[in-house]
Amino acid sequence: MRPWSGPWGRRRARGDPPPIPPAAEPEAPAETALAETALAGGPRQFPCEACGAQLTFAPGTELLKCDHCGHENPVPESNAVIEELDFRSAIAGGAAADEVEQSDVVSCESCGAEVTLDPKVHSDRCPFCDSALVQEVRRAPHLKPKSLLPFRVDGEEARTAFREWLRRLWFAPGNLKAYARTDGGLTGIYTPYWTFDADTRSRYTGLRGRVRIIVVGRGKNRRTRTRVSWTPVSGRVGRFFNDVLVLASETLPRKLTEKLEPWDLENLVPYDEAYLAGFRSEMYRIGLEPAFDDAKRRMETTIRTDIRRDIGGDRQRITSMTVRYDAITYKHLLLPIWLAAYRYRDKTYRFVVNARTGEVHGERPYSWLKIALAALAAGAIAAGLLWFFQGS
Repeated sequence: MRPWSGPWGRRRARGDPPPIPPAAEPEAPAETALAETALAGGPRQFPCEACGAQLTFAPGTELLKCDHCGHENPVPESNAVIEELDFRSAIAGGAAADEVEQSDVVSCESCGAEVTLDPKVHSDRCPFCDSALVQEVRRAPHLKPKSLLPFRVDGEEARTAFREWLRRLWFAPGNLKAYARTDGGLTGIYTPYWTFDADTRSRYTGLRGRVRIIVVGRGKNRRTRTRVSWTPVSGRVGRFFNDVLVLASETLPRKLTEKLEPWDLENLVPYDEAYLAGFRSEMYRIGLEPAFDDAKRRMETTIRTDIRRDIGGDRQRITSMTVRYDAITYKHLLLPIWLAAYRYRDKTYRFVVNARTGEVHGERPYSWLKIALAALAAGAIAAGLLWFFQGS
């Protein structure tokens, strides 16, 4: 029996849950020291106390700043507690009215992304695929995020990291680097995620292999052979998983977003729309149940490692495995990224910057002309060297 511990830690709490009822009216926001205005049918606005212009959140601070007059307004302190909500209760029943909010979103016809859009803007480009995005706003009810990681890396730092990453790319199209030298096309966006905790207990059957090296043959035919003796085994293992992270979006490739991990989830703050001022946010498209199915696949990879360790021996085979999931809780949260979408030869390439660490990852196009020229140059150099050595 293995101890119930794991890479996701041990913390767990219970609370009261969500999913979405068709149309629940959101609870009126609490008053704060910061002047706020809730526009009917639109996102909350944060006017500057000095000049009335709209404020934006300043990454790496706890301030909302005015780009017009430079006045700074603190983000209101929150006494809210980030709760772990009970998964099975959420699946069995509907969410309370204060668990649901309605947001004005615009959908991209090309990639299907649903993002918030400034009400003053009538057209834009989709941050996920760079397609034309015409504003046809609709109201979308969804589970309210309970926590988020605020932006720490600002736009200029993200562009610098992006340009440096592009500079190191071999055989990139020249217009890609020119694209990065302008504004880099980066958009700050909060991406939806789920996290899950679970107490797991697993039964298994399998085979333990003992390896023996034997010598066969004589003289020149002498050689070694590997023999494995298999013994049937069975047992149980347990592990508690904490904050197994699952992307709730379908617009970014998993292989791209997983490279941004790990996130510093220990620094989550209670959700407050003030942190979203000046940034976009994406609505989740993967619901609670399918997200937990994804989380189970990630958990089972770790559980299989535990079972192999429990089987012992030189080699292991797992013939059956039954996992029981108890004390399942979840959180809905937002994580910050800087995102750029670049179109090259009718294909979209995406680049992401972790807005907490500045780490850059992306898809990249290749310039086949540059590759062909490099191949010709390499062939010419090889031919020249051959001619030189033959002449010598």
